[in-house]
Amino acid sequence: MSETRKPPERESIPFRNPGWAGNTGEFELSEREVRGDDYVGTRPADGGHPSRATSYPYMLEKKDPSAPLFSGSYRERYEKILTRYPDTRAALLPVLNLAQELRGHISQETMTEVGALLDLSDAYVRGVTTFYTMYNKRPVGRFLIQVCTNVSCNLCGADDVLEAFLEHTGTELGGTSTDGLFTVMEVECLAACGFPTAVQINSRYYESIEPGDVPALLKHLREQGAE
Repeated sequence: MSETRKPPERESIPFRNPGWAGNTGEFELSEREVRGDDYVGTRPADGGHPSRATSYPYMLEKKDPSAPLFSGSYRERYEKILTRYPDTRAALLPVLNLAQELRGHISQETMTEVGALLDLSDAYVRGVTTFYTMYNKRPVGRFLIQVCTNVSCNLCGADDVLEAFLEHTGTELGGTSTDGLFTVMEVECLAACGFPTAVQINSRYYESIEPGDVPALLKHLREQGAE
């Protein structure tokens, strides 16, 4: 009879997810060893092939609210985006994504600039931008922390996780910490219902978060922000 294997111990945040399916068969690899600390590969600023230039809604750590729309590689991606749609109105969402990637938020000035580029009225661009919660209407911290409080996460203590983030960052809901590092937001489903509580920080998911995990996770982010 084969020896009964014990499940691997839960790793300390920020690299643990007790529900993940990576450790199967004859392997004894941690989630960190399999997933790594960062994304695999990079997203080229010019968008690469036009077919994927539209699909980069990306929240970068470093943001430049005064950056021009659009120049250099970002201009290349903007022009690639336009080739994918029959008219400029249809390109509005990916162009807003691109502007937010660059500037970190969509201000009224940015809406006006995007409207001028796409030959759309200020009112139309503003109506679309304010409809979607994925667009930040004001500056956010280096790390945008989005805590899911929808059904699955809520049943598993998401409210307590949210309160822990607010407490340990010294912020109010939707506010930014005095050091400019953290903005904490409450959001609806992050499509990670199998691993509550789900938290999205910039464009990375952290799964199965509990209130006690928050200090170590923030410590990791502070160290990352100091690099």
